[in-house]
Amino acid sequence: MVTGLAKGKDAGHKVTKIAKTARPASRKGRLGKRVKLCREIAREVVGLSPYERRILDMIKTGGASAEKRIYKFAKRRLGSHKRAIAKREDIKEVNNQQRAKQA
Repeated sequence: MVTGLAKGKDAGHKVTKIAKTARPASRKGRLGKRVKLCREIAREVVGLSPYERRILDMIKTGGASAEKRIYKFAKRRLGSHKRAIAKREDIKEVNNQQRAKQA
């Protein structure tokens, strides 16, 4: 809170702040409804790629160091830490959906 005084922690002239409108660039990279639907349909029709199937197999077989192995494999294929983690979570979700469908 600005005091209107020349000195101190909250020094300066009192003004009414105007809220800034969101710029289109601030939503860059967000997933839209249409793109989400298109990707869901593509995944349903085409299925998983070979390396994704291999990750799914690693999840199913499991083991103590499965998480780390899956991460390392995905990172080698995708090139970055963030993408590898996102892909691992995505394929885990696919596995959960398959298990839910079977039950």
